[in-house]
Amino acid sequence: MPAAGATALHSFLCFSPQKPSSSPPLNSQQSNGTLAAKPKSVLQNHPLYTPTHENISLQIKEKILCLEIMGVDSGKALSQNPSLHEASLESVHSIISFLQAKGIRQKDLPRIFGMCPKILTSNIKTDLNPVFIFLSQYLGVPDHNFRRVINKCPRLLACSVSDQLKPAFFYLQRLGFKDLEALAYHDSVLLVSSVEITLIPKLKYLESLGLSRDEAVGMALRCPALLTFSIENNFKPKFEYFAVVMERKLEELKEFPQYFAFSLEKRIKPRHEKVLQSGVEVPLPLMLKSTDEEFAGLIRQGG
Repeated sequence: MPAAGATALHSFLCFSPQKPSSSPPLNSQQSNGTLAAKPKSVLQNHPLYTPTHENISLQIKEKILCLEIMGVDSGKALSQNPSLHEASLESVHSIISFLQAKGIRQKDLPRIFGMCPKILTSNIKTDLNPVFIFLSQYLGVPDHNFRRVINKCPRLLACSVSDQLKPAFFYLQRLGFKDLEALAYHDSVLLVSSVEITLIPKLKYLESLGLSRDEAVGMALRCPALLTFSIENNFKPKFEYFAVVMERKLEELKEFPQYFAFSLEKRIKPRHEKVLQSGVEVPLPLMLKSTDEEFAGLIRQGG
């Protein structure tokens, strides 16, 4: 559908109040005694109006079309956020208008709503506005950069400031995350991570490897992504390979925590096997960070 047409239909479906249809005049009856069929609306011409979907209410159909036109998977949105079934188009429009007033663009909405359908039924005053106040007051994000932060981590809009964002922020500050700009623009996923369920267990696991508390925290400060990695699917298999197969020392992990950020199957194993076959010694950072061409050169030159 052309952009202009999509915009017009989006406006018609989402933002224009629906007028009740008037009753057909008495003289509209056909000669066989049945009422003449009502003319089809724009919505009724849509595939959703096939007999298969005849049990879906008009309001739901309008909502589905509105979401699909915006580029949002309506099935996923309605499934993940059941409250959306009862939400009015006017309330959805008010949320869109609020976000646009904060600098969010129309083209950003599909990804934002797709990742967090909950936002579509949020309360502007108690849910959404406090997030922008938090970004401004605690992270020093200027109004013109709200879009950059939200696009980096849409889940911020689905989080409670008092129950999630502030507790995570204060915990990270105590750990030593003092660079507010980095926290806002690069590591904002840490703010939407549960302190008790996500952040603390990751540090405790690193300590269980034989690291001190300060060493574990130091690794997280150098590689913040460590606090988002899965213990079962990332830490455990990679550390087992590091310690058992590669037979490297823990000191190397302390110096290069980014080891856990590389793919075990696509990077770590293939590179280690080539190093093993060549018989040369290659420092862990060089082995993993170098490009394929650089790595080949290291092997040829004997490390």
